Amino acid sequence: MSLSADTLSYEFDEEEIGFGKPQVAQTAHAQPLSGGLKFSLAMVAVGLLSLIVQTAGGLLAGSWLGLALSLGLLAVGAALAFWLQHRGSVAGIKHDGIYFSGLLARGGAAWIAGIGMTALYVLLYWFPQVLGQPVDGAGPTGLIRVVDPLARVMTGYPAEKWFLYGVLYTGAILVFGVRMMMKYRHDRYQQIRTASVAFFQLIFAWFLPNLLVRFRQPYMEFNGVWPLKQDYLWPEKVAGQFLGAGPFGLFLLGFAIAMVIATPILTYFFGKRWYCSWVCGCGGLAETLGDPFRQLSSKSTSAWKIERWLVHSVLIAVLAVTASLWIDYKMTGNLYGSWAGPLRQWYGFFIGAVFSGVVGVGFYPLLGSRVWCRFGCPQAAILGLVQRFFSRFRITTNGGQCMSCGNCSTYCEMGIDVRAYAEKGENIVRASCVGCGVCAAVCPRGVLKLENGATHADRYHGAERPISALFDALEHSPKLTMPRNE
Repeated sequence: MSLSADTLSYEFDEEEIGFGKPQVAQTAHAQPLSGGLKFSLAMVAVGLLSLIVQTAGGLLAGSWLGLALSLGLLAVGAALAFWLQHRGSVAGIKHDGIYFSGLLARGGAAWIAGIGMTALYVLLYWFPQVLGQPVDGAGPTGLIRVVDPLARVMTGYPAEKWFLYGVLYTGAILVFGVRMMMKYRHDRYQQIRTASVAFFQLIFAWFLPNLLVRFRQPYMEFNGVWPLKQDYLWPEKVAGQFLGAGPFGLFLLGFAIAMVIATPILTYFFGKRWYCSWVCGCGGLAETLGDPFRQLSSKSTSAWKIERWLVHSVLIAVLAVTASLWIDYKMTGNLYGSWAGPLRQWYGFFIGAVFSGVVGVGFYPLLGSRVWCRFGCPQAAILGLVQRFFSRFRITTNGGQCMSCGNCSTYCEMGIDVRAYAEKGENIVRASCVGCGVCAAVCPRGVLKLENGATHADRYHGAERPISALFDALEHSPKLTMPRNE
């Protein structure tokens, strides 16, 4: 079929006909600052200045008023700024300017933020004296002193580095949880999920554990599960703390064991999202503080191969360390002797500190928000295997409605190419999926839906034989190959 000369020469001028220039969308970032937003940012500035002064040992350091004028103003001001910033915008996901932002697209601001967050973790783990960690019975100084009044009320002890970390961690989830609630206010699932992780972090991971300290009971975060909290079932914790704390210690041990048993059962019915996106503190921080960086997760095949090998290697490592410690404990040190302690310390240093802390959180602005959850969390590895082969959970897709915009894949923090499934109308049953639901929230046509089916056997071809599917996946696992120099 050939085109005529009239067709090729046809011109259509929208502005001349009267359509005018297209209206420029006013995003939350493009709107002029309101009086309320200016006031909230002023609160943040005053709080930051007060924090710097008190960290240096200046006026009001270590007082309730000082705490309120520093971390209090920072938290309230930032939460108010997030609320005001998004309140005046139209509900719905806005993508404008994300890949032109230095902070959100690995620009200079992202590197500054990443280095700053990484430095905080390095100081916390290995140089806490810089933050004011108490030494030789002396009181706390520096930044740790700022939270000392709260620590004395909550725990009955002076503040130390882990109490400061808990306050900052919980505060970040609560403050950025406001941002999450307002940004995704068009999606009820996101609002309830955000409220859930904020609640579990505040009550189960911060308030109750510090209450245990005050009543001289073994420390335990009730939203933590072995092997994510690897020491919960290690001999020194079980025999040295739980069993030595009387009936209440037995209750804590029973709770820890019950959570280990309950997690695969709950995952069968609801997928790993019940924990990774609704309860877990690591997931809570990733979904709140880390949300602006979720699009940075690598979607490459190489990243997927590394993910599968690395996360299951960490799982094998924690299983091996746990078994070895118990064997050594039962043999009263005759198996490993002096090596038992270093073995435990090795895992705590490389996996517990470097991987989950420094890299897992400090690299948010550079590698995305779920680096630890995707590549290192042994709990996610266990739940992922259950979800992939045995769970009722799936994300269903309506391929006929998919227009291949790619929003779902872009904003998948776990690096899943969601669009590839949606285009073919296939269920998404990946082991790494945490069921955050953001892929469905950013879909402009409602193609994706998170569901808990009546059975696990209808999710994918061969799902009725999950054991066979599991062994087949192990047999055909991806190979890690180094590039060759041609």
